[in-house]
Amino acid sequence: MSDRPIHPAALDDDTLMSQCKAGTSRSSGPGGQHRNKVETAVTLSHQPTGISAQASERRSQVENKKVALRRLRIQLAIAHRCPPPRSTGLDEIASDLWRSRRNGDRLRCNRENKDYPALLAEAMDTLSDSKWDPKKAGLRLGITATQLIKLCQGSRAAMTTINASRKELGLHALR
Repeated sequence: MSDRPIHPAALDDDTLMSQCKAGTSRSSGPGGQHRNKVETAVTLSHQPTGISAQASERRSQVENKKVALRRLRIQLAIAHRCPPPRSTGLDEIASDLWRSRRNGDRLRCNRENKDYPALLAEAMDTLSDSKWDPKKAGLRLGITATQLIKLCQGSRAAMTTINASRKELGLHALR
């Protein structure tokens, strides 16, 4: 069992919301006669990190809040790093959630799954700590490099961040 710190993207909804400043507004743009009559657009700003997300495409403030919270989790997973637990060499450091989603050296989780932001955060943290080497990070998480890259490919922004970091180190881009 690892002593991995809990990444904000992995917090339960109530705890994460307690760390956020929420705002509402009227959304702009087309939408017909029912648009812009109530403040349905929601913006969430995670106070400890300053990372924000918003949603305005739904007509319900409750639905927009759910969408904004999901987007905030993804943004936190991509932009905020929590160092993984220290280990010697390539010891496995996977969290309980990660191990529960793993089947052998494969990871079972698609982008729409509620666990995706937490798993993406763990992948990004481990990649960062492994100097953006997917083979080393995959070994530390108990999956193949291909499976790790496939998880990260669920988010274009994650892949952009990974490739920018790899470029800074003189490494080729991942596809």
